[in-house]
Amino acid sequence: MTAKDAAARPVVEVRPVVEMTGITVDIDGTTVLHGVDLRLFPGEIHALMGGNGAGKSSLVKALSGAYRIGGGSVRISGEPVVLSGPAEAESVGVAAAFQDVDLCGNLSIAENVMIGHEERRWYGISWPATRRRAVTVLDELGLGDLDPKQAVATLPPAIQQLVAIARAMVTHPKVLVLDEPTSSLDADEVATLFRALRRLRDQGVAILFVSHFLEQVYAISDRITVLRDGYGQGEYPTRELDRAVLISKMIGKDLTELRRIGSDRRAHRADPTGTPVFRAVGVGKRGEFDSTDFEVHRGEVVGLGGLRGSGRSELGQLLAGVERADSGTFQIDGRTVGLPNPATALRRRVAYASEDRRDGGIIEELSVRENIVLALQAIRGWARPISHAERDALVDRFVESFGIVAPGLDAPAKQLSGGNQQKVLLARWLATRPLLLVLDEPTRGIDIAAKVEIQARVAEMARDGMAVVFISSELDEVVRLSDRIAILKDRRKIGEVSNGPGLSVDTIIEMIAADEEDDA
Repeated sequence: MTAKDAAARPVVEVRPVVEMTGITVDIDGTTVLHGVDLRLFPGEIHALMGGNGAGKSSLVKALSGAYRIGGGSVRISGEPVVLSGPAEAESVGVAAAFQDVDLCGNLSIAENVMIGHEERRWYGISWPATRRRAVTVLDELGLGDLDPKQAVATLPPAIQQLVAIARAMVTHPKVLVLDEPTSSLDADEVATLFRALRRLRDQGVAILFVSHFLEQVYAISDRITVLRDGYGQGEYPTRELDRAVLISKMIGKDLTELRRIGSDRRAHRADPTGTPVFRAVGVGKRGEFDSTDFEVHRGEVVGLGGLRGSGRSELGQLLAGVERADSGTFQIDGRTVGLPNPATALRRRVAYASEDRRDGGIIEELSVRENIVLALQAIRGWARPISHAERDALVDRFVESFGIVAPGLDAPAKQLSGGNQQKVLLARWLATRPLLLVLDEPTRGIDIAAKVEIQARVAEMARDGMAVVFISSELDEVVRLSDRIAILKDRRKIGEVSNGPGLSVDTIIEMIAADEEDDA
């Protein structure tokens, strides 16, 4: 179904299954929701949109019973309820599946779907009956062909996400809450998920869909509620809300900021001269990336442009010593150096920000302060601890300049939104004052407001003289920010282009397609 098809679907005015009125939520003394309203109707997919720190996750957790509601009222099917915990939310028909799929990889599909709801007999759990029940639930989602005995760890991400949804649907809830369910899925996997969501919608389930992908929201949703800075900005039928108006409501300003970033980058651009701050000569790794030459000058942003599987991350990891090259040499300011591992690279002021914010970047249990100073402390060594005064001054400076929103600087980083976690990671690497910063998907999984801020920060870093390698699956970002773009395909570099008025995303796609014709 296209965005036009979704927009054409009539919005039927019936009694809401969920009415949240004047909802207020406080976390550690900070008010994160200020009198927010939300209505969910049966048989509708309702998108919840908002910028960085808007309160989307807080509202979702309030509805699912994970956060205590400090003020306001909640009605489910017209009856007042108190959502004092997840069990109470489930008992009134509210189920949730969150962004980080919390499945047990070593258990089977059936065991994961039915966990906590196994079919029991006088002798204990009846596994044949449990599997039959799991198959029934899976079949309702169009997944009846899955083997219920198959281990979840062997499934692709999209199917794991659907298994998590199936687990939420075991109790036949009235409401299904999905928090960023597509953040790690490719286009085909998203299509698989959307087919299942439409089946649930057509069965009368009310679905709350939280996402930062505008095109997906317009393709799947019937209604949109917008939040900004913890305040409601209104509820709208999707077909009546223009994209530009939605974005302006989310970030409190129009799209001129993104256009300004691109214009500033083009105005800043100059052909590099002199010795590159970083050069790779014949660098590669068997089975990972073909040997290639690559260089970056001070104040230059070099983008890596390519489609999925082109080797963007593989090249970035080789440049930063995350993966050890088995051919070629590296030079920093004209001097040959070795980069056998990330620690050595960091000491040589080459930093790498991983695309995997959860497993390769943020340390969720450490505080915001500790996350920001982590890399700098590692460079100095634990025998030379950073003083409290230096730490606090450095952290305060980055928190202010990055606009990091947190319950408190000593709060665990897991309490931050995705956009704020990404800002903390950028602050961590900038604290080391790198000569070269490799940014791998720095805007993936965050909302458009945070994207604007991070892209502006990248442009500022280049203006201040830092060399940046920018990796993104969104080619428009690469074109907007880069001075030069290395074009990748099949884990090799097929060419380079300088940025300018005539360069577009289509230019990069055409270069990749032309290379395919040459190969043929």
